[in-house]
Formats: sequence, C-alpha cells, structure tokens
Amino acid sequence: MFIFPLVKKLLKSSFNFVKINRLLIVLATIIGLTFQLAILPALTQQPITIKTLIRADEAQQLQPLVTKFNQQHSDIKFQIVEAPSDSNQVEDLYTSSFLLGNSPYDLVYMDIVWTPKFAAAGWLKDVSERLSEDELTQYLEGDIAGGMYQDKLYRIPFRSDAGMLYYRQDLLTQAGYEPPETFSDLLTISQDLQQQGLADWGYVWQGKQYEGLAAMFVEILAGNGAFWVNPDTLEVGLDEPKAVQAVDFLRTTITKNISPPGVTTYAEDETRLLFQNGKTVFLRNWPYVYSLALQSPIAGKYNIKPMVHAVGNNSGACLGGWGLGISQSSKHPDAAWQVIKFLSSEDSQREFILETGFVPSRTNLFNDPEIVAKYSYYPKLLKVVQSSALRPPIAQYAQASDILQRYLSAAITGKMTSEKAMQAAAKETRSLLTR
Repeated sequence: MFIFPLVKKLLKSSFNFVKINRLLIVLATIIGLTFQLAILPALTQQPITIKTLIRADEAQQLQPLVTKFNQQHSDIKFQIVEAPSDSNQVEDLYTSSFLLGNSPYDLVYMDIVWTPKFAAAGWLKDVSERLSEDELTQYLEGDIAGGMYQDKLYRIPFRSDAGMLYYRQDLLTQAGYEPPETFSDLLTISQDLQQQGLADWGYVWQGKQYEGLAAMFVEILAGNGAFWVNPDTLEVGLDEPKAVQAVDFLRTTITKNISPPGVTTYAEDETRLLFQNGKTVFLRNWPYVYSLALQSPIAGKYNIKPMVHAVGNNSGACLGGWGLGISQSSKHPDAAWQVIKFLSSEDSQREFILETGFVPSRTNLFNDPEIVAKYSYYPKLLKVVQSSALRPPIAQYAQASDILQRYLSAAITGKMTSEKAMQAAAKETRSLLTR
C-alpha cells in the first residue's frame, strides 16, 4: 500500500510525529468511510421480498419449496400471502390490487384462463425474452400456448391439468367391449351395460352452471369439430351446426337416462363420488380423481383415456392448470424471475408432484422414474394432456364464459332447444366482443 512507504519516509527524515499523527488520522478516516460506504451496507442489507397470493390449501403444499428457495437465496425472501380457497375470490383480490395501483404482489399465481384478461389490462410483464426456444419446448405445448396473449408470453406454467374420460375397465371387459372412441360408442356401451344391470348410470359429467360446465363443453365442442371463439379473428362458432350437435349429445345422455337427471346440478365431486361408488360406467373429470379412486371400492377396476369424439374428428382435453407471471408494478422483476425459475424447474416440479399428485407442466416428468414409481398412470396421462383444447384466450373470457354457461344450462335442462340456446349465446357473445 502507498501509506507504509510514506510513513517510513517521515520517520527517517524528521521523526515528525505531528505529521505521523495526522497521517494516521487520515488513514483511520479513510478506513472508516470505506466500512460505512461499502462493507457495512453489505453486512446489513435486507433481502428483497417477493410476494404472491395463493389459495391457502396450495400455499401449504408449496411451503417446502418456499423454505428451500429462501435457504438458497440469501438476497431474496419469497413470501406467500394465503388467500381464500375459492379461485374466483383470488382472481378478484388480484384484480382489486391492480385496479387500486401499487399492487403488493410481485408474482401473480394464476389460473390459465386469467392470463388474457390480466395481460390485456397491462397488469403483467412480457417474459417472452426470458426463456430460450429450447427451454420452451420442455413444457407441454398447450401450457405454453395458454400463457400467451397476442404472441407474447406472460405466464410460465407450474402445474398442468386436463379433462379426460374415466371408464370401468372391469365392466367393459365383462361385457366384451373395448374403451369407446366416439360419442356413439359411449352411448351404445352405456345403454347396454345399464340394461344388463351392471351399472345404474352410463355417463356422468359436470352440468352445474359454473366454470366447470364451460370447461367440459370445450371438450365436446372440440370432439365434434366445432369451436367457441376464434381468438385471432374473434369469430363466434356457437350457433354453427356442429356446435348445436355438441349440445344435442349432452341432451341425449339425459333424455335416454344414460346420465341421471341431477347431472345438471353436479360439479366435479358429485360426479367423482358416483363413479367411485360403482354407480356409473363412464366419468368425465380431471386427473385428481385417479388417486382418490384408488382408495375406493373400484380400486384397480378403472382406467383413463382421452375424451371421446365424433367420427372423423380428434379428441379434446380442456386444459387447466396454474402458472406464474410477473406483476407490471413489481419493483423487483429480476428477483421475481429468480423465484419463477426455481419453482418451474424440473427438480422443484418433481418434488411438488411427488408430494401432491398434481400434473406436471414439463413433458419429461410424465415418464420420470421416481414419479412413475409412485403414480404409474402418468405415462397414460401424457397422451391425454397432449390432446389439449384451450378455452378461448380472449380478454373478455369471464363474460363470454358466463354467457355460455347460462344458455348451455338452459339447453341441458330443457328450458330452451339446443339450437335456440346456442343462437342466443352466439348473439350475446358477438355483442360482447364488438363493444
């Protein structure tokens, strides 16, 4: 250092202790300032807090990953604010925080159908440049598509979900049937097994007037070669003949007593319980049912497959699931991205899936040895989720869904004909999209 030769020179030349004392005072001052300006802040700096809002039940399931992240990142503190268990209430809380400005949430943990609304409102940051093409291909194609709005990526998938058909393998084998591929197959097999007294009902699905009704209907539309709303052109297809035929299929299951009359009031769990208790041959539901049914009287007697479809068309599985976006108002987007990278990583997803039995969003995890050892049906599940059908990624999705639910409910309960109900739904939806 330059100081010591200077001290030595002073000592040799004049033993000028006054100058030495002054020099030492200056040296002490420099060291003190250096400590205050550089070293002390580094020792006392508080970590950046990154907050998100998540339903209480899932917040508890995520806590081990939160703890692990915070242990590995001393400069960032990831914090989950627990919300009500109702997803609609969580969406409302996020919306209110954005409308009021200065949202306290850096990360937005969102249902796939929230993405277009939040992105269109300017509440999310574009994260398109944060992932390479190679990284994008490691996720389910439908999950990435569900995070896009107007060709930009706003949501990184964490866990996926998709509708599927459950069937009683034992009953089909006993009656000499292969699993159904078409709507017609399902109706025929259902009626035959009911007539043989092998089951009370042939097919149960979610007919209650709520979001689950719209999700279920997306699959029937896709399987019939029809569509709801084209997100690119905003063309509405609900009153097209194939869409009306999709409604007719649901009506037929009720009028022919293949589905119970009460199906128009059923949500996921009511239908699950009928299937688990051995009352029905076929069930449309989500992956969560598989693990629960393993603890029921039909354990080992059922299987899963992609949803049935019309002849000449492909199966459709309504895509659900949750992912993470960065709030436009976040003051720490880079720190928020570190949390997203950690949670969506292969290791974190594997740990979460093994603990919860949810569906991964990374394709290779469906055949991961650890996961398959615990959940042997995951390779079959991959085939289902790859035949995904998205609910329309439009900014007005919530209003469009409400319109469809009302008129579809009127049709399946016999208050309106399928044709009149879909004509009315299409008219209101077109009006909504042109405002």
